[in-house]
Amino acid sequence: MDMIIKNGTVVTATGMFKGDVAVENGKITAIGSKLGGDDTTKVVDASEKLVLPGAIDAHTHLAMPFGGTVSSDDYFAGTRAAACGGTTTVFDFALQDFNETMTDCFKRRDALCAPDAAVDYSFHIGVKDIHGELLESIKEACEIGITSFKVFMVYDFGVKDGVFYQLLEKSKEYGALIAVHAENNELVNTLTEKYISEGKTSAWYHYMSRPEFVEGEADVRAISLAKAAGAALYIVHLANKQGVEAVTKAKDEGYEIYAETCPQYLEFTSDVYKREDGRNFVCSPPMKGKESQDAIWAAIKRGDIDTVATDHCPFRQSEKDWGLNDFRKIPNGCAGIENMYPYMLGKANDGVITFEKAVELCSTNPAKIFGCTDKGEIAVGKDADIVIYDPTKNFTISQSNMHSDSDHTIWEGIEVHGYPVQTYCRGKLVYDNGEFVGERGYGKFVKCAKHISK
Repeated sequence: MDMIIKNGTVVTATGMFKGDVAVENGKITAIGSKLGGDDTTKVVDASEKLVLPGAIDAHTHLAMPFGGTVSSDDYFAGTRAAACGGTTTVFDFALQDFNETMTDCFKRRDALCAPDAAVDYSFHIGVKDIHGELLESIKEACEIGITSFKVFMVYDFGVKDGVFYQLLEKSKEYGALIAVHAENNELVNTLTEKYISEGKTSAWYHYMSRPEFVEGEADVRAISLAKAAGAALYIVHLANKQGVEAVTKAKDEGYEIYAETCPQYLEFTSDVYKREDGRNFVCSPPMKGKESQDAIWAAIKRGDIDTVATDHCPFRQSEKDWGLNDFRKIPNGCAGIENMYPYMLGKANDGVITFEKAVELCSTNPAKIFGCTDKGEIAVGKDADIVIYDPTKNFTISQSNMHSDSDHTIWEGIEVHGYPVQTYCRGKLVYDNGEFVGERGYGKFVKCAKHISK
């Protein structure tokens, strides 16, 4: 036995209990009381602390080209920050090039990620092109463990509804899960042109060009297509009340619809775009009004939001400043990979949700939905992805104490109650009391199981 974590309170998605956790060869081998090892066994005292499964951030954009630049966190910086926030697995988006097979897309991005990843990782493939035999390449991707594919209903490279529907139909055949970025592209373009022509160029008009109904209409349409195809659907970064209501209705009707939201939508409203630094909060979809925020929190509590992920895609301050006088030029994205788990666990510590719910949203559900069969639980046989959390440790987020390569954070000054003190990835200590102690290249590719529809 390599390690025993003793005297802690183990948290699962369904309960909390006092117990010891034994680890050997990167796996959890026993859970019980008064577990013992030999003279070589490392003993970690978790008295007065919680023992949690490592988080899975199912939505990141590392080293991502956008708007003439590249997101500021490469695969090492992003996964280093993840480890320091208690996240032990990240899913990045590999965006397909035109005329590129899904497997070639994966191999291209994996060649960048594998030498640098400090925690475990997998990919979703962002689909641009399915002409000819490219649609069939989904089958090969699923065989090698890439089983989730994202379509964009927005941006110039976004897919039309017909392509979207084809992908939904194929997903059932090959054991894939289709995810969607739902915003109405024509409405975004129309509203953007309107405000620019009126000389309205501040960050506030990023929100005004993508208000609630722009996302909500696309959510409703995406769900309708999934219903028609009889296919499962995963909606990324859900941020509006109309979309929440559509998800709830579809779930109540028995359709397999999953919804993800992000911490930034839970903490901030569209008012941030009126701030002097409003450009730093520009992401798509943008933060919405208080009514939408309240709807998301209510959906979390009743179980209609399945996961929380970050959409981590930071850009440097000088790049955000490109849009000082034109919101169209602001690179879209914010930092968050280090903040997700502490934020959600802090809300649990404050009594807003339970610790079990935080684990369910940030670890157990993403593992189940995306087929990470060795992840997401403190359970015998699972990978020893373990976070030790001190509920008494208050922490004020500042760029100075983050581990990203980003030079600013939208979370500056936010206080969370409770904080991770150690993170283990497959039994290896990668974060210890404020310091990254892992190593570049330690992370392994997580082969995901095929999606089996309910």
